[in-house]
Amino acid sequence: MNKYFPQDAELMKSAEIAVKEVLKVKTGEKILIIANPQADSFEIASAIYKAALEAGGKPSLIIQEAKTQFDFADDAVVSAIKSAPDIIISISHNKLGKDKEAIASPYKIGDKDYDNTFRYLVEGIKKSRSFWSPGITADIFKRTVAIDYNRLRAECAALKDILNKTHSVIIKTSEGTDFTIPIKGRKIFCDDGDFSFAGAGGNLPAGEVFISPLVGESSGTIVFNGSIAVGSGTIVIDSPIKVTVVDGYITSIDGQSEAEALRETIAKGMENSLLMEKDGALAPGKGEIYKKNAGNIGELGIGLNPNAKITGNMLEDEKAYRTCHIAIGSNYDGDAPSLIHLDGLVKEPDITAIMEDGKSVLILKKGELNL
Repeated sequence: MNKYFPQDAELMKSAEIAVKEVLKVKTGEKILIIANPQADSFEIASAIYKAALEAGGKPSLIIQEAKTQFDFADDAVVSAIKSAPDIIISISHNKLGKDKEAIASPYKIGDKDYDNTFRYLVEGIKKSRSFWSPGITADIFKRTVAIDYNRLRAECAALKDILNKTHSVIIKTSEGTDFTIPIKGRKIFCDDGDFSFAGAGGNLPAGEVFISPLVGESSGTIVFNGSIAVGSGTIVIDSPIKVTVVDGYITSIDGQSEAEALRETIAKGMENSLLMEKDGALAPGKGEIYKKNAGNIGELGIGLNPNAKITGNMLEDEKAYRTCHIAIGSNYDGDAPSLIHLDGLVKEPDITAIMEDGKSVLILKKGELNL
């Protein structure tokens, strides 16, 4: 075996599953893999490169320095994405990085803006397919990629069917979460590990159903008690964070050091929005929009990966069974752009779907699927 390829049999097994079962790589397909020089990122990306070669694909591997929530991707990386390969894979130590040109001048499809070439190719014109793994480690990759995808896809499909008929979702916990999220008419996304066709994409590890709430309509109290993403990374929560939301936007954040880290990250997202407009990186008037949406409720997700657990790595945490996550910042429908997207976990929730005819369906009971 080539000495530059990983020698870890478990890692190679998961890489082969990713290539053959998740992406279903075909002979001759062009595959762009983006990674960082950090050990886990580079090792996983190398394993995927090897598996893609063996499957008959034509992979290219590009390395850039690690990026944060607020950094731009390297110009060479953006240019490589613009070449519109069949498959784009991001194996990042933290984040892929933002697209400077697309933020300044978004792609438009109808009334929808795409401020990232990656999303434009996958979600917009459906030219490419993809998976992205921000913060992935070799341990997570080995544990959570080798799962029963038939079961995962069946559970995702069942949840999607219910949510497609739902007017609003109510989340309650014994620790004080009592939160209502209107979702009527919003797209249901399934990260079910089937990225085999153009336009498909999601995380690996896979395992969630998620949706963007109607902008400006969520309300109530969220008590985050699992883990939460902040500017410095993901932190496991010791002292719960209580967040109050009115008309879709956060009005107060209470708690201890975890709450302070969340407040600081949101404040930085707001401040950087105005600075980017001043520097010309955001179009005139966009700074205030991005600033406002730093306090937006941008996502509700339900974890469905049986091998995932709360480890302080949000890529894995948000897929864990018996949890849901609610994100602060940008959404997936493109009508609430922001520089940040901060997922926060709520453990063992009761989740009730209020149907359009007024009937209610309990879909999670103490975090357990109730389908």
